[in-house]
Amino acid sequence: MDFLTDQDAKKYQEDGYLILDGLLSPAECDELRLRMGEIVDRMDVPEHCRIQFSTNHDEQLKTQGNADYFITSGDKIRFFFEKGVFDDKGDFTVPKERSLNKIGHALHAYEPLYKTATHSPKIQGIAKKLGLKSPVILQSMYIFKQPGIGGEVTPHQDATFLHTEPLGRVMGVWIALEDATLDNGCLWFIPGSHNNGITRRMVRTPEGTYPLTDFVGREATYDDKLFIPAPVKKGGVVLIEGEVVHKSEQNASEKSRHVYTFHIMESQETKWNPENWLQPTEDLPFPALYTK
Repeated sequence: MDFLTDQDAKKYQEDGYLILDGLLSPAECDELRLRMGEIVDRMDVPEHCRIQFSTNHDEQLKTQGNADYFITSGDKIRFFFEKGVFDDKGDFTVPKERSLNKIGHALHAYEPLYKTATHSPKIQGIAKKLGLKSPVILQSMYIFKQPGIGGEVTPHQDATFLHTEPLGRVMGVWIALEDATLDNGCLWFIPGSHNNGITRRMVRTPEGTYPLTDFVGREATYDDKLFIPAPVKKGGVVLIEGEVVHKSEQNASEKSRHVYTFHIMESQETKWNPENWLQPTEDLPFPALYTK
């Protein structure tokens, strides 16, 4: 029996998102979290995070360091931190495993456990059921949503950052490695909002200019009452159409909300925008989802 039914596929197409239970077993979730713990134990904190503030110039260096580190992370495994977790000497103010916002963007390529989860028969089955002919993997992230400090993610559309022509070719796969609840910052969606196009795009600026990225257009203002929460149990998955408007609140609870998420794109008859921050590289062309 297909993991994704015809009824599920119809609901995804109508709402722009879909929640499915039981993509991974609790043991598989624990294995991915354990491996991430090992990666965090061994991480090298990037130098720009260690800059000691003294002048505006130093702050600019830090900001530019952050931007360089981000824009060249598509084919690497890199570390991104919550605000306020370093003091003015560049030392942690919290335990380092509690300091991270996310790790990205090529776990699917270089970490065997994450690669297996990404290419799993259930994921391939979902893509086939949705009619994807030549899906490729664009990026992957591990998101921590730390207890007490896990920041809010404001309303947005993934296609703002991962722009294709035509639109509608990108899908996020958001796997809950712990229960995602109203208390610890589950996702919220505006159902059907994927039918309205996008209002802004994040683009690379011309080479040699700073900042390295900019926005064209503006994020629309959304009515809070339109958002519907999407809690999901450990091992469940949320499929996210690239244009659907979604957000998550700050995690003010004492429980983390660990997630493994990645984006896939139907590459057949699709143009990947050369202005996107994320670009395939010689080291890592976007890998095919379907394995022979």
